[in-house]
Amino acid sequence: MFFNSLAFVVFLPTVVGLYWAIPSRLRVHLLLGASYVFYGWWDYRFLALIVLSTVTDFCVGRALASVERNTRRRQLLAVSVVTNLGVLAFFKYWGFFVDSAAALLSELGAEPNLPFLRVLLPVGISFYTFQTLSYTIDIYRGRLEPETSLSRFALFVAFFPQLVAGPIERASNLLPQIRHLPTRVSQVAWGDSATLIARGLFRKVVIADGVAPMVNQVFGTPTRFGGLTIAFAVIGFSLQIYGDFAGYTDIARGTAKLFGVDLMENFRAPYFARSFSDFWHRWHVSLSTWLRDYLYIPLGGSRGSVVATYRNLMITMVLGGLWHGAGWGFILWGGLHGLYLVIERVFRERGYTSGIRQGQLPAILVFLVVTLTWIPFRSPTFANAVDVVRGLFRPLDGQQLLSAPVVLALLGLATIAIDMAVLKGELNPLRRTAPFVRGIGYGTAVVAALLFASRANVPFIYFQF
Repeated sequence: MFFNSLAFVVFLPTVVGLYWAIPSRLRVHLLLGASYVFYGWWDYRFLALIVLSTVTDFCVGRALASVERNTRRRQLLAVSVVTNLGVLAFFKYWGFFVDSAAALLSELGAEPNLPFLRVLLPVGISFYTFQTLSYTIDIYRGRLEPETSLSRFALFVAFFPQLVAGPIERASNLLPQIRHLPTRVSQVAWGDSATLIARGLFRKVVIADGVAPMVNQVFGTPTRFGGLTIAFAVIGFSLQIYGDFAGYTDIARGTAKLFGVDLMENFRAPYFARSFSDFWHRWHVSLSTWLRDYLYIPLGGSRGSVVATYRNLMITMVLGGLWHGAGWGFILWGGLHGLYLVIERVFRERGYTSGIRQGQLPAILVFLVVTLTWIPFRSPTFANAVDVVRGLFRPLDGQQLLSAPVVLALLGLATIAIDMAVLKGELNPLRRTAPFVRGIGYGTAVVAALLFASRANVPFIYFQF
């Protein structure tokens, strides 16, 4: 993948150097060109999809600003929604819907002859589709003025640091920064950028990639392993997906800072959450807030009856699961999280949490439930997920990986240490310490990277979404 192989060796330093060397009026065009090169390096044909979304929503946005009739405005919004979701549905869900329909018809005794077509999934399509959709919806709601420059809007859609895996930025945050790119970046911002990129690489290369071999081995053939090893692998995937995705977000935020752009924080120590709603205030914040603002609230949110509120929660989370991937495992994962939120709301509304401080749960309990819920998300099939769950109930049977608890403990401690710094609001907790302490801290990080960094090229998990 281009991001792994060339971005930090040739591409990124070249773009940064050119960016600060050329006149400021040319910088938007440079970043736009770099973003298209970055994405096109993977497969240039899919640049047409980004251009289609960009031109469609730019034109719809401009038209919405000049039209007052509600009927016409709804028609214009429908053009944006149908175009974006239509492309997303075709490339991401066509095979899933056809396979599911064929399986259902077979169960009913029919012999389906449905059109079979395997479509290559464009990287990052779920992210930039939601990002550009929020733009037209906000203009329709009267909360945003349309962008007048096509190049600036195109950069908003395709800005390469966050193009393929987010965060899903709002136009109200990113477009003003693109309109007024800074003429210089402070030394503090340069330092924060380096720290974010280093932290992201550590999360990805050391934590996520370090635990990946054990996770892949156990989930690949769960019937071979004993329950303790399977439990370690399940917890390991919880660390892997967090380190992988939060690591990418750190790298994206750090890279954006090199150009004077601040991207939103996407993770806030989610495994320290004290409730399931708190978890979704901390995990993949850009997606959870998008689902809240553009799906849950339009469905009615919590304004209707109690049953309607529960329905809205379930619909939002099931569709959130489907956003992650075209598979029943993702739907089950989203549905389970919806169920947790409903149960939590029932308990709060009926006062059953009065014995727990402010209705909060022990963080370890929330973590364990969230971790177990990752099983259908990670498993390639339902049968595989069932094998993993069954294996948890035979703790001493089967093969054991003696290194699993050691690897898990070390990488878990590293995750906790990073999140404790996040909770304190410290990007670099060593910055104000004595030089000797900083040296020990940085040296330990380097040694850990050398010891645990995976030798395999493990792609970012969220690139597939």
